[in-house]
Amino acid sequence: MSSDQRPVRTAVLGSTRGSSLVPLLDAWKVSRLGVDFSLVVSNRSQAGILEKGRDAGIESIAIPVKGRDRVAYDAEVSEVLKSRGVELVLLLGYMRILSREFVNEWEGRILNVHPSLLPRHGGLMDLEVHASVLASGDKESGCTIHLVNETVDGGPIVMQKRCPVLADDTPETLKARVQVLEGAAFLEVLSNPISFLPVLSCSRH
Repeated sequence: MSSDQRPVRTAVLGSTRGSSLVPLLDAWKVSRLGVDFSLVVSNRSQAGILEKGRDAGIESIAIPVKGRDRVAYDAEVSEVLKSRGVELVLLLGYMRILSREFVNEWEGRILNVHPSLLPRHGGLMDLEVHASVLASGDKESGCTIHLVNETVDGGPIVMQKRCPVLADDTPETLKARVQVLEGAAFLEVLSNPISFLPVLSCSRH
């Protein structure tokens, strides 16, 4: 990021512990990223990712689903993001499928990390992904950062990082190795998000 370019105001949506957020927060604290984490949002009030956000001094809030349909829920999330001036949305372990309306409103500004080398093993989550990798006999796995569109796990790929699949791997050991790559991939993308996401550059001119 150039010295005269302000950081991209970024929100994180997550439902789980937020392990992949930790290296990002560590880099953010020492100004090694081109983003400013402004908000963490979860659909689960007890999600660990909220605690990680609060510990870092970031506004972190739960927005319960309360039986609302996807469109109504996403509309509230979107209004909260806009009220904080958010420009970029990161999905880190967000266990919800986004509505078409939300995706269209934030087109080109939503990044997701998937724990496989998409398009392989798309549509699966968490340990299901790694079990599928092992069952398929893949020699390598990794993670994919991609833009989110209306096709689940089908948006344009921004970056992939790879690791070998070992003979004695279990879904749990493979997951642990891939999670390290997730943090590294996001660090690279977020060090200068404008260069990876043209829509951000256009929106600032």
